Order: sequence, then C-alpha cells, then structure tokens
Amino acid sequence: MEDKKPYWEDKHFAFFCNRECEYYPCHTLPEGQDLNCLFCYCPLYMLGRECGGNYTYLDSGIKDCSNCIIPHQPKNYGYIASKFQAISQAMAEQEKKSGSE
Repeated sequence: MEDKKPYWEDKHFAFFCNRECEYYPCHTLPEGQDLNCLFCYCPLYMLGRECGGNYTYLDSGIKDCSNCIIPHQPKNYGYIASKFQAISQAMAEQEKKSGSE
C-alpha cells in the first residue's frame, strides 16, 4: 500500500526561501535540507512550553528559540498548520485577560 502524501507536500505555498535576507542562514539544518523562511517569525512562539520546539528560557524570562529548526524545515509545514487552532485559542485567552485588567 502506497503512503499518501500530505496535501501541502511539494506545493509552493508551503515553502519560501529568502536567500537575500540579511540574516540568511539564520539556522543550520542537516546537510541537503533547504531552509524554509515561510515561518521566519514562528507562530508557535506564543504557545510557550506547548510549542513542541527546542527552546530555552533566558534568566530574563524571554523564550530563546535560536536552537529550534521546526519552522525552518519544509517537512514541518503540516505540524505548524495543525497548531493554528491552539494558537487562535491562546490569542483569545490573552485578549480576554487583557480586556479584564
């Protein structure tokens, strides 16, 4: 039985590489992998500890994602897209909190 590819695999909307960027390459990927810049500012950041990435928290409390390559690997487009509902819920909760202060 043949594995069915995800609908987004090999689609142009799921990948963008900006080699003209002043910070390119911002992350080091395994040899032979292209850097996906589509999620340069990772939408998973706001999920905090629930993002699933390789992060640390600095002493200042800032989340440091410099060692994370999840948003930069083309294979992870589906993972990030699957988190949009959780991102939306987190944003709604944040808005509710800020509105009650």
